[in-house]
Amino acid sequence: MQTFFIAPTDFGVGLTSISLGLVRTLERAGLTVGFFKPIAQPHPGDTGPERSTELMARTHGLNPPKPLGLAHVERMLGDGQLDELLEEIITLYQQAAVGKDVLIVEGMVPTRHASYAARVNQHLAKSMDADVILVSAASETEVLAELSGRVELQAQLFGGPRDPKVLGVILNKVRTDESLETFAARLKEHSPLLRGGDFRLLGCIPYQADLNAPRTRDVAELLGAQVINAGDYETRRMSKIIICARTVLNTLQLLKPGVLVVTPGDREDIILAVSLAALNGVPLAGLLLTSDTVPDPRLMELCRGALQAGLPVLSVSTGSYDTATRLNQLNNEIPIDDRERAEIITDFVASHLDAHWLHQRCGAPRELRLSPAVFRYQLIQRAQQANKRIVLPEGAEPMTVQAAAICQARGIARCVLLAKPEDVHAVASAQGIVLPEGLEILDPEVIRERYVEPMVALRKSKSLNAPMAEQQLEDPVVIGTVMLALDEVDGLVSGLVHSTANTIRPALQLIKTAPGCSLVSSVFFMLFPDQVLVYGDCVMNPHPSAEELAEIARQSADSAEAFGIPARVAMISYSSGNSASGEEVEKVREATQLARESQRDLLIDGPLQYDAAANETIARQLAPDSEVAGRATVFVFPDLNTGNTTHKAVQRSADCVSLGPMLQGLRKPVNDLPRGAQVDDIVYTIALTAIQAHRSVATQETP
Repeated sequence: MQTFFIAPTDFGVGLTSISLGLVRTLERAGLTVGFFKPIAQPHPGDTGPERSTELMARTHGLNPPKPLGLAHVERMLGDGQLDELLEEIITLYQQAAVGKDVLIVEGMVPTRHASYAARVNQHLAKSMDADVILVSAASETEVLAELSGRVELQAQLFGGPRDPKVLGVILNKVRTDESLETFAARLKEHSPLLRGGDFRLLGCIPYQADLNAPRTRDVAELLGAQVINAGDYETRRMSKIIICARTVLNTLQLLKPGVLVVTPGDREDIILAVSLAALNGVPLAGLLLTSDTVPDPRLMELCRGALQAGLPVLSVSTGSYDTATRLNQLNNEIPIDDRERAEIITDFVASHLDAHWLHQRCGAPRELRLSPAVFRYQLIQRAQQANKRIVLPEGAEPMTVQAAAICQARGIARCVLLAKPEDVHAVASAQGIVLPEGLEILDPEVIRERYVEPMVALRKSKSLNAPMAEQQLEDPVVIGTVMLALDEVDGLVSGLVHSTANTIRPALQLIKTAPGCSLVSSVFFMLFPDQVLVYGDCVMNPHPSAEELAEIARQSADSAEAFGIPARVAMISYSSGNSASGEEVEKVREATQLARESQRDLLIDGPLQYDAAANETIARQLAPDSEVAGRATVFVFPDLNTGNTTHKAVQRSADCVSLGPMLQGLRKPVNDLPRGAQVDDIVYTIALTAIQAHRSVATQETP
């Protein structure tokens, strides 16, 4: 097993962020990664579990051992019990290493109260026979020669740059106006250590202020503020603070997304201006009223629309200056319960590490592990390679605009928004969304007429005439579907405000089923902490026959294989094997046989109870001879009631993220967004659709 010991060169280098990113990078290579923080170092105000360990558990689904308490460690060091302390830590280390390909060990951070941290780190790395990776951060005023000297000094503590166990350094929070490549080249010029070749620059992570943006709720807790209106304070983030001592006219241009407006509670003019901005769709971080002055209830009643739109309003007793001072002292550490921020930072750090070299250092995995992180990463990578054009009929919806901007900027897909351009630009301005170059916006009213004749031709067997086509084309989903039928786009994603039926009906009428398919079904990708499973069909077919159930099984297995999941199909019922009989069980038994006969190489078994399909211990009792039981990756449910109920129950009660539904069986990909979809859901659905489009073209081209 490979062990990486992560050692900081100084305080405040962002050690936990680097650990999160390293785990994500190595997981993406299919490695089974563990994490271990030997010694807890709580920050002032921390009352819960150790921060790094808990963030790893919540972000990566890991279960690291509990670190030793700082007081216990200091007592043992003070009593001269270093060897006994190391024995305790190695016991925990061995627990953390069980079944892992690689283990990330996070060292101690040197502080005023822990000046012994570097010495302890040295002993820990040696005891674990670990490879050492240093983590450093350059201050804004520090010259490169000083940074290089500090890194070299720390490298010497672990045996020097010629020691093969001292691998290199990761630079975090790099503030530079030049490109990272230019910065790295200049650093090597100043560093004999990096020029030697054995000691490497393993990552260069730029400083990005938005990564430190706390939730408005975090601000309220720091200040002990009275919450007048919570609004969206759980999700909105503070990226900038403005103190309003000026006139309204001079304030208006400052009211931007993420701004926290700090003003005395008796400034009715500012309160009204902020409320108007909120009503216009500007997602401000909130309004913070100072000097213990609560606005007149009549004014708050006038602002009710803004409050209902989600504007957080807080109140504190301190004056504006003292309040701003306290805000500037806000702890930049990731709160334990802020998973969204932890995920963003994790992916940001991972994208700037030398993933190829780190993977090579670790060697090949024992068994390729398709974790949720790996699945999402591969999804984006494959979508980028597919380079498909995806139409989004709900083009002026704020979340659709944001998702399209992300997909366009990252090359996930070439997005086409169906909406009036002025509406899209208004949404982008209000939400602070930068519309990337190349993002297409097509006005449905302008382009509608050109699709009347093609639609009549597509539906001539149903006697559709031009007036009827014009009426149906009032719906942007229909326009997008005709575009797809004419090969002007490669896929369609809708369902944020349209019903499932409104999204799918035009596809069934205009796109039709793929060759060899007699029905359209669906799958959800269920992202559990340690694996990805496929559930089908949970959306489309209420009461499938045995023949239809067999086809759903084949389609779901194909979808699993297409997305890197080895298909072992379990046909789910209320009994396993021959333990029961009845119409429903017989249907599942017959469907299993039909699927097996039509696709000889398909690994499928049924009927199986869910626990027999999922749990190896139960499988040994109920289906000991099955190659699928206990190891199933594709779960096919006997009807829509069972599938949808199981999907919802698992999604809400287990530690599971659900991606989908993804429709299968159509000639070209059309996908419906889940109810309550967020921006990430839309992004991943667009990626799924792009990959489907690539597969569908490849299938059609295969003789």
